[in-house]
Amino acid sequence: MTDQRNTSTPIDPAKLDRLAEVAVKVGLGLRPGQDLLLTAPAIALPLVRRIAVHAYKAGAGLVTPILSDEEMTLARYRHGHDSSFDRAASWLYEGMAKAFSDNTARLAIVGDNPMLLSGEDPSKVARASKANSMAYQPALEKIVNFDTNWNIIAYPSPSWAKQVFPNDPEDIAIGKLADAIFAASRVDREDAISNWESHNAVLRERTNWLNGQRFRALQYSGPGTDLTIGLADGHEWEGGASLSKNGISCNANIPTEEVFTTPHCRRVYGHVVSSKPLSYQGTLIDNIAVRFEDGKIVDAKASRGAEVLNKVLDTDEGARRLGEVALVPHSSPISQSGLLFYNTLFDENAASHIALGQCYSKCFVNGAQLTPQQIAAQGGNQSLIHIDWMIGSAETDIDGILADGSKVPVFRKGEWAK
Repeated sequence: MTDQRNTSTPIDPAKLDRLAEVAVKVGLGLRPGQDLLLTAPAIALPLVRRIAVHAYKAGAGLVTPILSDEEMTLARYRHGHDSSFDRAASWLYEGMAKAFSDNTARLAIVGDNPMLLSGEDPSKVARASKANSMAYQPALEKIVNFDTNWNIIAYPSPSWAKQVFPNDPEDIAIGKLADAIFAASRVDREDAISNWESHNAVLRERTNWLNGQRFRALQYSGPGTDLTIGLADGHEWEGGASLSKNGISCNANIPTEEVFTTPHCRRVYGHVVSSKPLSYQGTLIDNIAVRFEDGKIVDAKASRGAEVLNKVLDTDEGARRLGEVALVPHSSPISQSGLLFYNTLFDENAASHIALGQCYSKCFVNGAQLTPQQIAAQGGNQSLIHIDWMIGSAETDIDGILADGSKVPVFRKGEWAK
């Protein structure tokens, strides 16, 4: 790898290499002898190759890549037999689950066009998504429960770049998206690893304060929002680096600006509106407005994508309940960029958010020792889905409610009160 920028590509190779290094050393904390399973769009091969280099330098056992392709995905929707949309490669996900049980690390690179399926039959998209979610469960459980160390990063594909910057020529759009990814991922500087150490320390201070408060609930107020989110019994706040069950500290998401925990899935009341659009499987769902009773969404609307939203909510019993609540200040770098990335990895870090569906067992005191039944009894939600959407803004106030009913300011005007 040379230090000189290749002028034929709009993606800075030095920063791309730095992203690969951060993914391996900070995102995964990869240990010598540990295998790595890597999934990515085929277009992201330049990043995949750099990750392999840094992984093997870190002592990786085997690096196994699994690549996807947008044209092959579209070929299925346009030429595949109808019955195929109720199936998924369960054998592949069972193999992934076995790999994670054997201490294989997990790295995912995202970068596909977020609106790739916008022109396809929405019923087929919904059926394929449900089948895939069901088949993926054995592997997903290992990930959400942090059985192994895992990480997600992004690559600026041409199709994604043109979605974010539609008015620019393709090479300019790619360069802009690459720079935005590098900045948000904190690799636009030479001291990226030490910067991540400092950033993790700040997030750890936030989680320590929140865990010390032992709030019973959070109360949100703002335009169109009057919402009380009860917190799960024995919940624990997480943020930045997390310790997986195999003893390895990893940053699951790069970038990340959030601190998050598990809400009580039966103790959410009131109404809330989205502050930013949600891009979900080729549909932009905008101006989401929902009302909760006893933890369940009983009314849901959207100015765009309402049909898709309601199909999502009907996925299973847990789809109408919350599995995560996360706090992100309005001043976060991704928020200040003013960009809509059409990708939750980035957009969720622009605002405080909630997630429909599956909870993280990691967000409980001694969560590694709790059974699924115990987690459910303490208020943890179970579902095939986990979908984050943004509810915070510069006008959002959040109070923490203590066991005695008294309130402590947490956010004021979208920023940390303390």
